[in-house]
Amino acid sequence: MNPTDNPAAASLADARARFIHLWGVSGSSWGVSKTLAQVHALLLVSPVALSTEDLMEQLTISRGNASMTVRELLDWGLIYKELRPGERREYFVAEKDMLQVTRCIIRARKRRELDQMKRTLDELAALPGDPADAGYRAFHTALTDIQQLANVSDKLLTRLMQAEKSWFWDKFLKL
Repeated sequence: MNPTDNPAAASLADARARFIHLWGVSGSSWGVSKTLAQVHALLLVSPVALSTEDLMEQLTISRGNASMTVRELLDWGLIYKELRPGERREYFVAEKDMLQVTRCIIRARKRRELDQMKRTLDELAALPGDPADAGYRAFHTALTDIQQLANVSDKLLTRLMQAEKSWFWDKFLKL
């Protein structure tokens, strides 16, 4: 049956396409590639596991792009392999629990960005200098302020990663 023969199916197909496009465009704002976000979106809304070939066909992307994107999503913990006995193809399914998705994203971003920034700030703060020098004091004050913010952010993100669903939503809704 052609989706255009059934208005509800056409609406669902349009809505899925719009969601995948929105997630892809938003991904660029979040610092990830449009393709990575689109593959994630497609797997999020797919009721069944999809193969690399399915991803390539539905998103019109190359095998190399699909493979690299799948590898990165696996590294982030946002998708999982689904093994099928007798199948040579690998199939992938997205984590559907949005709190778990949030935890995976926080963990990956913290590891890739915040932890690296904290290490560099610690190295820079350890550089010797003359406290009587106004330039050194200004530099050291800025570093200290940023380190304090980074440490508070680190603690907050760690708590969010460990949060139970009820605690998370309760705190989020109070904001």
